[in-house]
Amino acid sequence: MDRPRIGIPLCLDDRGRWRAGRDYVYIDHAYARAIDAAGGLAVHLPIQSDVQALIDGIDGLLLPGGDDFPSDRPLPDGVELDLAPTAQIAFDAALLAAARERGRPVLGLCYGMQLLAREAGGLLEPHLPSAEGDFEVHRLEEDARHPISVRPDTRLASILGPGAHPVNSLHHQAVRETGAAHRVAATASDGVIEAIEASDRWEIGVQWHPEKMEDPTSTALFAAFVEAARDAREREGVR
Repeated sequence: MDRPRIGIPLCLDDRGRWRAGRDYVYIDHAYARAIDAAGGLAVHLPIQSDVQALIDGIDGLLLPGGDDFPSDRPLPDGVELDLAPTAQIAFDAALLAAARERGRPVLGLCYGMQLLAREAGGLLEPHLPSAEGDFEVHRLEEDARHPISVRPDTRLASILGPGAHPVNSLHHQAVRETGAAHRVAATASDGVIEAIEASDRWEIGVQWHPEKMEDPTSTALFAAFVEAARDAREREGVR
């Protein structure tokens, strides 16, 4: 059986960080490795004009990690955001809208989860360390873990199991409120939203980076996503 095709938009460097005077696209190879291990075929998607044609050619959309979203309010002195390019956010949002319209499964990771929330009317917390509340540190060393609690009766619980799971934590922005299209699927002990999902379609966002974790939780999440993409392709007919 042909592997379901999973589209992964590439990150854009429009500030000459890779080489002065040039725009570069890039991605952590860990995403493609995770999709490959789960039985999917990773298809990288650089920014271009025909978003609908891109979605027509894939069976699922993985929105990877990325840079920061702009803040909706002033931040304390000394806090600087590493903003994702406007063109990047617009392209990712257009891919997401087209994927939703065509019924493609979507998995959002870190920045990807925040984009899911943002494009469904949710609100973001632009910088957890300066937010009101007693929040833990969520930007940990890459091999560090903290527990999350997956809520029962969610799609995520059917994949990972309800209750506590250890995850990595590499973020300082978060989803503050979900929109009407999403429900909270997991939280950290301090109340920070760690996962969201849609109730009427296969759309899950997680705040951690499962592509960087080699454990049963990550394996199960990518396997479920690839299987959902396979099911979606079979319902529509092989393209």
